[in-house]
Amino acid sequence: GLMVRNGQHSGQWLLVLVALTEAVPHLEVLSERLQAQCPWLTSLVLNINPERTNRVLGFEDKVLFGPGYIEERLGHLDFNLSPQSFFQVNPSQTEQLYGLVQDFAGLDGSQVVFDLYSGVGTIALFLAAKAAKVVGIESVAQAVADARQNAERNQITNVEFHQGQAEVLMPALYEQGQRADVVVLDPPRKGCDKALLDTLLAMAPQAVVYVSCDPANLGRDLAVLLAGGYRLDKVQPLDMFPHSLHVETLVLLKRN
Repeated sequence: GLMVRNGQHSGQWLLVLVALTEAVPHLEVLSERLQAQCPWLTSLVLNINPERTNRVLGFEDKVLFGPGYIEERLGHLDFNLSPQSFFQVNPSQTEQLYGLVQDFAGLDGSQVVFDLYSGVGTIALFLAAKAAKVVGIESVAQAVADARQNAERNQITNVEFHQGQAEVLMPALYEQGQRADVVVLDPPRKGCDKALLDTLLAMAPQAVVYVSCDPANLGRDLAVLLAGGYRLDKVQPLDMFPHSLHVETLVLLKRN
């Protein structure tokens, strides 16, 4: 398999070769020729995925040349993006999306924010300037490493990132006595796990900002939150993928 990532602001390119094993024939020759004939290519990475499933990338990366990541800018922030780190593919609309998340969150500098499914820290770092503290939870280890590096790179000190499943870490943090005033949810297409939603209802933050890429699963999760004491305050769809059926939906829920 083959994956290409491009930093639209940086102009950098990352090429990821996906193979069943590290023993790819003529890999060194391929790497040398790509370096020689594609001077615009920033980095080449071999991703090893021995599983024959619908998962594109495996968990092991081998950098063949370059830094193993590309750089991208959103608003006033700079980000490093590794092969396994999630990042929205439409940067101009992403800036609109994160601006709306910031508006919906309604922060005044006093709130603690939980950012669940935090990826490389984009939303967390966008919100940090107007929050007392932001806690990010992300399952992909490389994305968490990128997020921590991105916080350091942008000199943001009031954020922390935890690696693990949101439906496991959220209850654990709650049991430790941690609380959030605002929770941001940006789950994958399958939506949120029941254990996470149950903990969210028990924690009872004043506001929940839900970023969804699947209207059906959004509806399922909203039904749980509305039945648990929240009301729908705002809804804003965004066309992140023009000329396709996909739509991103941003929802603000407030505690009754």
